[in-house]
Amino acid sequence: MDLTTTYMGLKLKNPLVLAASPISAEVDLVKKAEEVGAAAVVMYSLFEEQINHEIEEIDYFLSQGTEGFAESLTYFPEPDEFRNLHAEEYLHLIEKLKNSVDIPVIASLNGVSPGGWMDYARKMEKAGADALELNIYYVATASEMTADKVEQLYIDNLETVKKAVKIPVAIKVGPYFSAFANMATRLDKAGADGLVLFNRFYQPDIDLKTLDVFPNLRLSSSSELRLPLRWIAILYGRIKASMAASTGIHSAEDVIKAMMVGADIAMMASVLLAEGVEKVGDILKGVQQWITENEYESIHQMKGSMSYKSIASPDAYERANYIKTLQSFK
Repeated sequence: MDLTTTYMGLKLKNPLVLAASPISAEVDLVKKAEEVGAAAVVMYSLFEEQINHEIEEIDYFLSQGTEGFAESLTYFPEPDEFRNLHAEEYLHLIEKLKNSVDIPVIASLNGVSPGGWMDYARKMEKAGADALELNIYYVATASEMTADKVEQLYIDNLETVKKAVKIPVAIKVGPYFSAFANMATRLDKAGADGLVLFNRFYQPDIDLKTLDVFPNLRLSSSSELRLPLRWIAILYGRIKASMAASTGIHSAEDVIKAMMVGADIAMMASVLLAEGVEKVGDILKGVQQWITENEYESIHQMKGSMSYKSIASPDAYERANYIKTLQSFK
């Protein structure tokens, strides 16, 4: 039985990958996940706002007192004094993970506006990251912001990061584009080595007692896998970039479905946060059992077998499915 797969040129022992989550901040947890079968880990995201805030703080403290007398230039704090800052800690964590596990370590950079924060892509590569996941989350609240401008923002950010590093770059996006197949193709042509489908855009909630707007995190469920399944199935064979199924991977069956529509890997976070990283081992055993019982020889053999271009009725991924679904309910 061959469970190996390839993601952005990285050879993986199986398709089970730790998605970006707080788990990656704990080296021991990542090591445990590797022991039970995890094939790679995506680190939690380093945010543009965190980097820019720290850059502003450093600039403020370096500039204080410099106009008092010329000798003040000689007692600037050394760069090592800033190693307690979050962005620098992130780079050290990459190094720690690389020294502690054998599986690929994929750094995650989350931002939206052009700026110096993108320089950290190069620093992540230098720290040892095997690949980079560019996570873009943008809410176009300005009425004058057109769809074309929003889409170009994604393309520009991807191209900037690609120029900065030599390691593979995946881009993690949400499904809220009016023509997602076109957008995916544009990202592919812009140089994306991988597409991560999809980002979970957490929505704010309202506290009726305090009348505050507050964040409200809900873990995913397997039902959320249907959206990435549809789009991976549609895109399979149309783009060169690797595809990662993210959101809703909770079981061996979910992993099998993701592979069948054409995903290269299945990323999981919520199920591991709820049940522990040992769940990776259970899911891996389930995948092995299903493959054996259904007489497959490898992940490669099943990959794309249920994609848009492979099934007898591809309209199941189009409008016809919507009509049938509504008419089936009684």
